Amino acid sequence: MTKTLTVDLGPRDYPIHIGSGLLGDPDLYRPHIRGSQVMIVTNETVAPLYFERLSGALGDYQIRDVVLPDGEVFKTLDVWSRIFDALLQERFARDCTLIALGGGVVGDMAGFAAACYQRGVAFIQVPTTLLAQVDSSVGGKTGINHPAGKNMIGAFHQPRAVIADTQTLETLPQRELSAGLAEVLKYGFIRDPAFLDWLESHMTELLSRDPEALAYAISRSCEIKAQIVAEDEFEAGHRALLNLGHTFGHAIETGAGYGTWLHGEAVGAGMCLAADLSHRLGWITDTELERARHLVACAGLPIERPENVSAERMLDLMAVDKKVIGGQLRLVLLKGLGDAVVTSEIDPDLINATLCAPHP
Repeated sequence: MTKTLTVDLGPRDYPIHIGSGLLGDPDLYRPHIRGSQVMIVTNETVAPLYFERLSGALGDYQIRDVVLPDGEVFKTLDVWSRIFDALLQERFARDCTLIALGGGVVGDMAGFAAACYQRGVAFIQVPTTLLAQVDSSVGGKTGINHPAGKNMIGAFHQPRAVIADTQTLETLPQRELSAGLAEVLKYGFIRDPAFLDWLESHMTELLSRDPEALAYAISRSCEIKAQIVAEDEFEAGHRALLNLGHTFGHAIETGAGYGTWLHGEAVGAGMCLAADLSHRLGWITDTELERARHLVACAGLPIERPENVSAERMLDLMAVDKKVIGGQLRLVLLKGLGDAVVTSEIDPDLINATLCAPHP
């Protein structure tokens, strides 16, 4: 059964289709493809698994592809430019459509290329990882990394559709499944305590890839994100709540070296650091702090920063985070589990205490 949600952006509304076996359904793509030229952007891991199924559903179009190397370490300007090389070599026009087939790195890079090619062309997200299905494919954030900071170069560019085939999760490595669960937990932490309760009682099923449990987790995550994006598309206000754990997490990813920690692993640890800081502020109880750590750990994720990324290095990297405004670091913290806030009024000594705290 297919569930369809809508990201409500007025004339730029788009659907999120969630279900099993959607990858090869031509009827899901055709309403959202402009022109006759389709460039499928994928990577060397995903292409052998799913490229033929997707391209087979698009037989009437002029289909070309660009296959990128796999991994966060390749989310760079040089690799990103290969998408433009392919588009120009094939003489793709302004009415072309890009399709991102892969995880978050592929989606971010293809989306950013679509935002820039001939000042903006259409694209469709076909996420094949849990993290991409519940988070990065929805909302229009696109970009690439810089050695000084993650996702520091990018644009807002909404897809015309998101097609999340849950069957693709069958080939996902267990480590990446856990990484995706970090973003799922995030939605419970920021807005939905009932969803957090459900996740706590169904974590075993999620880790064992129970289809019904995964379908519900993906659907509820997308519902929450779609609602927040519709309220604040360009992150002028409370869309920043979706960054719970990300300021700490991005510093971990950059400091450890891109690809050393998966994005979801860094976010998991980052959410625990945010919970620790919230506890130091007196906003959450001892019990809530321990529950937050327990939930992250039960998903198979780290709950502390890597020892080889010092507190000083973390602070340096956090100082160039995208959420710094007017020289002030803004963090997403917890007033309770299910109640997040964005704040810049934090004693730097407390942040340092969180970063320097002994491992629990």
